[in-house]
Amino acid sequence: MSKIFTLVILAAFTLAAKAQTPPSIAAETQPFGTIDKEDLEMKACDFEKDANAEILFDKVKIYFSADYDLIGEYHRRIKIFNDKGKSAGDVRIEYYGGGRSEYISNVQAETINLNNGNIEYTKVDKKLIYTQSIDKQRSALVFSFPNVQPGSIVEFKYTKIAASVVDFPDWYFQNDLPTRYSEISSDIPSILSYKNLVMVNQPYVKNTYNIKAIANIPSIKDEPFMSSHRDNSERILYELMAINVGTTQTFSDSWTKVGEDEVKYEDFGEQFNRKLTGEEAIINKAKSLLSQDDKIAYIFNEVKNSMKWNDDDERYTNDGTSKAWDKKIGNSTEINLILYHLLQKSGIKVYPMLVSTKDNGKINPAYPNGYQFNSTVAYIPVDSNKFYVLDATDKYNIYNEPPSDLLNRFGFCINKSDKKYDVVFLQKTTPVRQVVLINAEIKPDGKMSGTAQISSFSYNRINAVKKYKTDGEKKYTDYLRDDDNNLKISSIKFENMEVDTLPLTQNIEFNLDLTGSDENYIYFNPNLFTSLHSNPFLSENRYTDIDFGYRNNYTINGTYKVPAGYKIDAMPKSISMSMPDKSITFKRMVAEQDGSIVIRYSIDYKKSMYFKENYPEFHEFFKKMHEMLNEQVVMKKS
Repeated sequence: MSKIFTLVILAAFTLAAKAQTPPSIAAETQPFGTIDKEDLEMKACDFEKDANAEILFDKVKIYFSADYDLIGEYHRRIKIFNDKGKSAGDVRIEYYGGGRSEYISNVQAETINLNNGNIEYTKVDKKLIYTQSIDKQRSALVFSFPNVQPGSIVEFKYTKIAASVVDFPDWYFQNDLPTRYSEISSDIPSILSYKNLVMVNQPYVKNTYNIKAIANIPSIKDEPFMSSHRDNSERILYELMAINVGTTQTFSDSWTKVGEDEVKYEDFGEQFNRKLTGEEAIINKAKSLLSQDDKIAYIFNEVKNSMKWNDDDERYTNDGTSKAWDKKIGNSTEINLILYHLLQKSGIKVYPMLVSTKDNGKINPAYPNGYQFNSTVAYIPVDSNKFYVLDATDKYNIYNEPPSDLLNRFGFCINKSDKKYDVVFLQKTTPVRQVVLINAEIKPDGKMSGTAQISSFSYNRINAVKKYKTDGEKKYTDYLRDDDNNLKISSIKFENMEVDTLPLTQNIEFNLDLTGSDENYIYFNPNLFTSLHSNPFLSENRYTDIDFGYRNNYTINGTYKVPAGYKIDAMPKSISMSMPDKSITFKRMVAEQDGSIVIRYSIDYKKSMYFKENYPEFHEFFKKMHEMLNEQVVMKKS
């Protein structure tokens, strides 16, 4: 859905002020086609040596036409360092082309190479620049640069025009590539007032009312358990607050106003009560069930199993719910508004909720704006401490667990009947458990055989079922072995695979060759059948917050029979430690009992998010914990 603002409303204001002259080009950038030979000869990024490519400059100049069309002139130049960086020569620019609420013009693109000391330009043939329709609202401008090779520079520029003053573009200084210089300049008429949400930590190299620029911006690196790149990028977001001409008219300055606009929108709020073919049979069956949970589970599974998701997360419907239901395929909002409709008609107190997925980034509750969201779910508040968030797009989701990629994020609940529009923080406060029980016998020849039972709850259950059904048994058993070629799984049997409300139980028979053992000593690591072999936090530095999504709780109990003719030579000690703030505790209990070694590990997370500022102590804790998890038992021939 485009940020459409009715120009009829604005027409009364257009005579009150004239469009301003666009600001001048920043000195740190160059006109299209003007290039320094030094940039062509450059072999690596000065401030990020391992980069495959570098954005030399990225800039936009924003101003308004006499009719208050919003005009953005964009210019980006990229240096390619090696073959891996050549993908930067493939360009895709998405925009809201439906109804020409936005359109792109004046596209220019070229590849620049140094050939025997001479600068060589290769223009992109305009016939190879094409527009791709995504849906009825969104389009994409797509093209690739010719003759791209290590050492090339590619640059493109274009003008994007929006028919709405609401459409002031957000600006991301930081990207997946390092950026030498990034700038947004603007010329905003005095009658327009925008709210800025600034998330910038680096110092500005230009900081005036009209120009904001940053230099030498590192790329955003993928880090374990980080949220989206969008969440962590240096950026400025813009929102129209008011138009001032004698009197002031405000826009989307409260969540109530945002909600009121959403329920009026044809491709969202007007879809709530659209009749679905054959809905009566589903509704009547649901009403015949005794408990509310039975009704919710039945309708959720009906929609989940009937509808195919087209892999598109959007906050509006494309074909509408009725057509999507007939075709049995739709985007996330179409599928979940169908779910909402059937639940509501069956007597369930349910509300549509706008959400933002992990890839789209977290919304800011202090920034009332519907365009922060990119999907819809069905929200059921059960009581003051319990709620359901239902998303029927993923075949492995279950009705009583919020989708994990929506946790630690805000959703926007739309209660049309009571005219209540609330931002709700979605989180799971109870820990997600994983229990491993191992009973094994160690033989004098340095081999171990035994059984393992893995009980997976909540998201651990969902992830295991999804992985098994998606990858198949062979790949799944390889995953359980964790690339340990000495571990052989001879049998695996599942319990409760098809029962959502019960933990998944995996019963495993295995054999393990204990490498490193010799004629006098046997060594083994009791950390088996867990996801805790490798420490994901090896890096000394951390640039993003850690977001596990939910609290984890691991219990690993192992009993290992000592082989005849051997005695314990070295055994890990019982120990307990915790983070300085007590947010994670680790316990290891070790004992010798009736000719067996009994080892119990317990790890409990008290919270699911950790700030990057606390990473040094987090890093140190995980280092020690994984050392203790992988400490070996040594047995000596007696």
